[in-house]
Amino acid sequence: MTSLCGVAFTLLLLFVSCNARPLYQLPSKEHKHRKQPLQTSRPYNVAHRGSNGEFPEETAAAYLRAIEEGADFIEADITATKDGVLICFHDVNLDDVTNVADHKEFASRKRTYEVEGANITGFFPVDFTWKELQTLRTKQRFPFRDQQFNGKFPIITFEEYISIALDAPRIVGIYPEIKSPVFINKHVKWPNGKKFEDVFVETLKKYGYRGSYLSKDWLKQPCFIQSFAPTSLVYVSNQTDLPKIFLIDDVTVLTQDTKQTYSEITSDAYLDYIKKYVVGIGPWKDTLVPVVNNYIQEPSDLVPRAHAHDLQVHPYTYRNENQYLHFDFHQDPYIEYDFWINKIGVDGLFTDFTGSLHNFQEWTSPLSETNAADRHSTYLLHKIAKMLKAYN
Repeated sequence: MTSLCGVAFTLLLLFVSCNARPLYQLPSKEHKHRKQPLQTSRPYNVAHRGSNGEFPEETAAAYLRAIEEGADFIEADITATKDGVLICFHDVNLDDVTNVADHKEFASRKRTYEVEGANITGFFPVDFTWKELQTLRTKQRFPFRDQQFNGKFPIITFEEYISIALDAPRIVGIYPEIKSPVFINKHVKWPNGKKFEDVFVETLKKYGYRGSYLSKDWLKQPCFIQSFAPTSLVYVSNQTDLPKIFLIDDVTVLTQDTKQTYSEITSDAYLDYIKKYVVGIGPWKDTLVPVVNNYIQEPSDLVPRAHAHDLQVHPYTYRNENQYLHFDFHQDPYIEYDFWINKIGVDGLFTDFTGSLHNFQEWTSPLSETNAADRHSTYLLHKIAKMLKAYN
């Protein structure tokens, strides 16, 4: 059945690459039967920009693969176009992960903007309409990863990303980030005096996302809202009770809105303040366990202090490649997962390789299910058949 699963996914990718739009009906109308619930008994497997270790990040293919491989949540960075369409895209500019440079018709769009204290030159989504962005195709960020899907997949919208989660054969959560809100609100003009954060929350409400953490409503459609900007998290707290995660950058980076230092935002006093608005923090993992000469040092006390303040800890980012595995883990991502889950005690992990984390947790859990591959293969074949019928 594993080989069938691989064949099904390959066929789906070929179809998607040849028929970029429309991939999903909005809103989702599939799988209205009772679904397998979200697992809440072990740390969450958060698919960082989808399964982007295998496919270009934040694409339909990356999200579909992450669901197939067992993700609890699919994560996305949400930004905006010139005309106010919310899209899934990590960088503030388009240069590194799209073929924008190949489009000579956009050559005059190159700009230099100040972003979080630094001048960046490139092509920015805020200078393109959604119609224009649909002509671009994505590519793999890292040259040491598989390049065969470069140029195959388009940028997708926030709504398409939501539909991918809602159409999954089991309950799959979403984990969208309010990305660079200071920059977005400066360069995108929203109607009726609205802000980026307002449109972001309105989109979630449109598709039925609501409820506090582990509530009945939340378990039906799980969602964490994340941001590096604490003022955005405080602002949206007045609009939705969905759980929020405060992302924490490297120790040298100030917050983009309040300009606070790492030591300030990880102090006990600040954790006491922010816990009124968030259910957890999402730090870079090397700030939790410092690294010197690629060897891990003694863990900081941030995880136990966060837990003492009733805050979850969801670190980022776990990657399989040797470039990212510290020497202590002997080039073995499973040893790294064991360290973070069983020694450090984190509550969720952002990973570029969803399947690896899922395999580790299944192999080390007495609650694993042997028929997961069968379910995913059936789902993918059903999806292919339905899309082919729609285009014939």
